[in-house]
Amino acid sequence: MSTPLISVVDDDASVRAATENLLKSRGYIVQTFASAEDFLKSPRLNETSCVITDVQMPVMSGLDLLAEMRTKGLSVPFIFITAFPNDRVRASVLSSGAIGFLAKPFAGHTLIECLDAALK
Repeated sequence: MSTPLISVVDDDASVRAATENLLKSRGYIVQTFASAEDFLKSPRLNETSCVITDVQMPVMSGLDLLAEMRTKGLSVPFIFITAFPNDRVRASVLSSGAIGFLAKPFAGHTLIECLDAALK
């Protein structure tokens, strides 16, 4: 089995860097993107094993990204992260088929547990 490629999409550079460092320390291959639009242009889009994305981003939200991926026929699991958690957003994200919903700041082990579940 090959090492999963995890794509991290977040407009906050510090979140991207911290998440990338955490995932690389666990042996994952990681690519990061500052926007959903940049991720959709990735030549490795079809190789992605899981997307970890912010809910709120300028232009295209994380939910818009999930919808676009599904439109393209890509069923890759999604984990959403947000600095503005509430019940409405949680319900919307989980009903759209997301594997996880984490509030920033989140514990590293919580993200890894969610990622492990997504990759099963």
